[in-house]
Amino acid sequence: MRAGRMTAGQERGWQQGFPEFGLTLTNGILDWDASFGGAGRRVVEIGFGMGDSLLSMAQADPETQFVGIEVHRPGVGRLLAQVMAKEVFNLRVFADDAVEVMSQCLAPDSIDGIHIFFPDPWHKKRHHKRRLIQPLFVRDLVARLRQHGYLHLATDWEPYAEHMYDVLDAEPLLVNAGGAPRTAVARPDYRPLTKFEARGERLGHRVADLIYLKRAP
Repeated sequence: MRAGRMTAGQERGWQQGFPEFGLTLTNGILDWDASFGGAGRRVVEIGFGMGDSLLSMAQADPETQFVGIEVHRPGVGRLLAQVMAKEVFNLRVFADDAVEVMSQCLAPDSIDGIHIFFPDPWHKKRHHKRRLIQPLFVRDLVARLRQHGYLHLATDWEPYAEHMYDVLDAEPLLVNAGGAPRTAVARPDYRPLTKFEARGERLGHRVADLIYLKRAP
């Protein structure tokens, strides 16, 4: 957990929102239907930052069950404050490391989609081992997807996009939704355009959206 300094609103979101909308490792395997009060399509976002995109997606698709995973406590607090203020009831949050959540709380073949938008690229070569997108982690993600479920990654750092292609194209249970290896797709309507992304586009930064589908074994 990355604590950081929290504003009054973020602290209020954390203190009041997490007991209602928070999920923890100690609860073990997530019972989606019990947590959300019914069945629905299941989407997980890893590393949602301050939560703007995740909140927008949950608002736009109230029939889908969204679970966010984020270790930055101010971001969790900010999202939960918005969840309470806007009465968004189809969103739950883990404030834990994604690797631990995957291994301890998300059952195999249980998720329809996994989103990882703009993960830290760790630019320096000596830090590349810290990148989230690595073969073993991707294998864990794929194991938790239902057949024909999807993995959606987005990055504005071209060298990281190339690294992502290397990892995803090497995973035998994934097939590129663009129809060929090393192919990005147009940004889907469900992924909101963030302020950060819009600023980057004005500066000439290209965003790559990589979507891979889980094929039958």
